[in-house]
Amino acid sequence: MVEKTQILNKAIPNIETELTFLKEYIPKLVIYEKEEGKWYIKSHDFKGKRKLVLDEKTGKISPEEIVRQLFLFELTNYYDYPIERIKTEEKVTFGRGERKERVGRADIVIYQEDKITPWIIVEVKGPNERLNLQQLKSYLNAKGSPIGVGINGKEKTILYRPYPKQFDDNLPDIPFETEYQQVKDTKNPIIEVKDVILNRTWTLEELEETNKKEQFNLRGIIERLEELVLANSGVDSFTEIFKLIYAKLYDESEAKDRKTVYNKETDKQEHPLKFRKYKDSNTTFITMSELFEGAKDEWKGVFETSDKIKLTPEHLSICVGELQRIKLFGANLRIIDEAFEYLVPEVSKSKKGQYFTPRVIIDAAVKMLNPSRREYVIDPGCGSAGFLVHAMLYVGRKYDWLKVEKGTYEYSDSLRRYAGKYLWGIDFEEKSTKISRAIMLIAGDGKAHIFRENSLEFPKWEGSKLKNMLDEEELTRDDKNRELNFDILMTNPPFAGEIKESLLISLYSIVPEKILDRLSKGDSKVRIDRHILFVERALDCIKEGGRLAIVLPQGIFNNTNDSYVREFIVKKARILGVVGLDGNSFKPHTGSKTSLLFLRKWKEEELDEGGNPKLEDYPIFFAVSKVPFKDNSGEYIFLKDKNGNPVLDDEGNPVYQTDLFDITHAFTKWGKEQLEKGDNTLDFLKDLRDQ
Repeated sequence: MVEKTQILNKAIPNIETELTFLKEYIPKLVIYEKEEGKWYIKSHDFKGKRKLVLDEKTGKISPEEIVRQLFLFELTNYYDYPIERIKTEEKVTFGRGERKERVGRADIVIYQEDKITPWIIVEVKGPNERLNLQQLKSYLNAKGSPIGVGINGKEKTILYRPYPKQFDDNLPDIPFETEYQQVKDTKNPIIEVKDVILNRTWTLEELEETNKKEQFNLRGIIERLEELVLANSGVDSFTEIFKLIYAKLYDESEAKDRKTVYNKETDKQEHPLKFRKYKDSNTTFITMSELFEGAKDEWKGVFETSDKIKLTPEHLSICVGELQRIKLFGANLRIIDEAFEYLVPEVSKSKKGQYFTPRVIIDAAVKMLNPSRREYVIDPGCGSAGFLVHAMLYVGRKYDWLKVEKGTYEYSDSLRRYAGKYLWGIDFEEKSTKISRAIMLIAGDGKAHIFRENSLEFPKWEGSKLKNMLDEEELTRDDKNRELNFDILMTNPPFAGEIKESLLISLYSIVPEKILDRLSKGDSKVRIDRHILFVERALDCIKEGGRLAIVLPQGIFNNTNDSYVREFIVKKARILGVVGLDGNSFKPHTGSKTSLLFLRKWKEEELDEGGNPKLEDYPIFFAVSKVPFKDNSGEYIFLKDKNGNPVLDDEGNPVYQTDLFDITHAFTKWGKEQLEKGDNTLDFLKDLRDQ
């Protein structure tokens, strides 16, 4: 007998992961084989009473049919709608009079008690299909229904239609049957039901339970908001979304200290949330503005004190309705990161040569440098804080300070203290620092040592918050901010752009004498690549014996003109390893060949009187990645099992196709062999733990 899960997985590979918020109903599905190899889903069984919803013709197994059946369970078991008022494949007629008549089929229709008047129309898609909101709106207009649901098992959008051909609002949820009963006999039940839903109690405990059940696609939500609201709002999408994200973070953090309220649904005292959609859009606007002001005060420096929410009350209500069911603190950082990367406009990134470093590369670098709990880590070009977040997650797993369950991250106080003290990031770009701080806050670091400064222009740090905090932690070794005292540095410096400011160039000894000579003669055409100065800056940021990983263009390693860079590196640090990255690694932004360089800074006793390393001949780890984790268009490639289903890691995330982790394992094995031979420059691998 073929197992049910095997059959369902053929239609929807890895069904329990794909159908994030309907998976609890999967065991309830009943399937049968009508003919050999032709499988069907049996009619919906509501609370033990057989009621025909789908006949065998429409019950053939397909991705869309599975989603429909599961949502029928949700409608009857959770929202409590009686099966007698639910119909499927209902005919929808478009066009009358002179217009040519067209016919469609609504996937699910919930009728009012007269069983004639539509109440809710549901448009169902398979989990890898985009929701067709235009089609749903057409169905609502044609059938005269006030509420529409677009669902694909991963995402759910609810449209509200208070008046014919008008969609001036959306709802955070659909009404329960009990809420329908409250308004069915009122003068205008369509308007009244919105008020009932928006007057529901919304608590932190409900939010947590919702997020255990549902795995939200934040990027998908932001894309829908751009489609519904932001594209025509006249505001910068990035800035306004981030204001709401910080307002929501503030609300979640404050909720635990608020006076509890009684929740009749759970029969418990719970902590109320303010970040929700209210009956009146002006109330929503005022409340969100108050939360945003609180967030500005709590996390000073992220926004200007004069910053205000610029969305109209009506547009803001729609955004809040979409975002209110997502819990940010403790969220799956991979999902958050993908959404934030999407928010940064491509033109902004490409002009400055800033690209989100793929998390595959970051994970490999972190594992090879093996950070420990009392080591200070810095990224002087932190972008979206990928290296810092993954260092935190690595240390959390290493010391059992991190618990992951159903895509939710639970951070111990020890891990929060570590992140708040030892992780530091600097970036000159405003949007990058906003992203970094938000991700670090979501990851549980309440302090967020992320600073908007130019790492190359360290003399200008004097008097800044960064300078004061570095001094406070005794992380500076001179009074000019040049020499810092970090244990580990990991970075992917911006490649694009040349430095032409003579004062800035003259700060760096990596610059060849011939260029410095031209500068001294007032040559205004002198230029030097930004990433070359970053090499020296990176080495200045770590203490003697400190180690670093840096992404560099391939030319640094083999171009004749760049030999002076290699000579500088060899004099300042021991080369631990070089890993060549696949050419698709940074697509679709750039196809430039890059490598990861691993260094350990020489200690004073390892240098002779002339400042040259005593050790001239030593082993170096070399590797080249030959298994791409991205295709030629820049899309990620994930591993699949023999049945074509995505392979998942222990945290439920799909596993990338890559050989970088094999390279990581080979490096640590090689490093341990060197240790056994008495090479103590690799002593940071002594406490290596399997992860």
